[in-house]
Amino acid sequence: MNCQGQLKPVAAMVAVNLGLAVVNVLIKQILDRGVNHLVIITYRQSIAAFFISAIAFFLERKSRPKVTFQILCYLFSSALLGATITQYFFLIGLKYTSATFSCAFINLVPAITFILSLVFRQEKANIRSKCGRAKVLGTLICIGGALLLGLYRGMPLTNPSHSEPEIPRTSHPMTSISSNRTKNWAIGSVVLTAASLTWSSWFLIQDRISKKYPCHYFSIAIMSFFSAIQSATLSLILDRDISMWILKGKLEISTVLYAGMVASGLCYVLMSWCVKQRGPVFTAAFTPFVQMFVAMFDFSVLHEQIHLGSVLGSILVTSGLYILLWGKSKEEKDCVIKQSQVAEQDLECNMVSQVVPVTGYSLNPSRTQVFE
Repeated sequence: MNCQGQLKPVAAMVAVNLGLAVVNVLIKQILDRGVNHLVIITYRQSIAAFFISAIAFFLERKSRPKVTFQILCYLFSSALLGATITQYFFLIGLKYTSATFSCAFINLVPAITFILSLVFRQEKANIRSKCGRAKVLGTLICIGGALLLGLYRGMPLTNPSHSEPEIPRTSHPMTSISSNRTKNWAIGSVVLTAASLTWSSWFLIQDRISKKYPCHYFSIAIMSFFSAIQSATLSLILDRDISMWILKGKLEISTVLYAGMVASGLCYVLMSWCVKQRGPVFTAAFTPFVQMFVAMFDFSVLHEQIHLGSVLGSILVTSGLYILLWGKSKEEKDCVIKQSQVAEQDLECNMVSQVVPVTGYSLNPSRTQVFE
């Protein structure tokens, strides 16, 4: 793979995490205004389904293979794990904690993805090799950092006088979320762990889908459609208040539109493409960039406090992540070298086997002898 081919997935994942960071900051604001999280998921997935379907119609209508029942089952599972349940858990964790803390805790995704890849034999880890030990060590450091994030808050590192901005209230029954929330970090940590687990599972499922059905736009459109149905059904089961489906402010409407078209639409298409190009572990490894981008907006928009435990845990998780990523990159390079050596040996064997042995028969008529 040339340099340009290596940079495309990297640039794509940086752009994806920037888009996800922006939507996390915006959704945190409308959650504090009292908008139901299941309503957000249903609206954004419905918008993503229509938006990506239009793109898929123009780009993939001629090359699209037939959708089988097996593919539909994969896409339904992908929607359930990667969109509906993940976003449901993540938004609950976002409500109990802060945008920075939630994004920091999601840094567990690369380590969990790596562990699940080992369990389902989509990844290998040879403890005797340096790259194998690096991947295992990076995974353990990531887990330790995530435990520190969940169990230790520490002293605040920012000015507490700017930690709780005044937010306009609405008449919705859930308006008390912002004023009465106690930031129960233990509950938030458990829910965010569940979100990390389901999102990691999505990367593995998407790896299989990309191999069986390579049309990324159409597959994400179907996944978004399934997720919208699942979210609406879950919302009607838990709360049948019709008034919560009405979005009253410009911020709520613009956030849902952006979340649907960019976060649940284009970002998922790019992640699906990167999974096909470089695998689930590589794609999940860029998750900490969401936290870095959120931190840039957090002070100016949400004015959330940053605690010592969040900083120390984030440093551990990020360090473990890049140890894991280094081991993964080193393993891929070694694999390419071995493949090139095997290819050279096969070429030499083919050249030797193509040599024609010399016989005693001559095609020169003047030297032909007739035996009676």
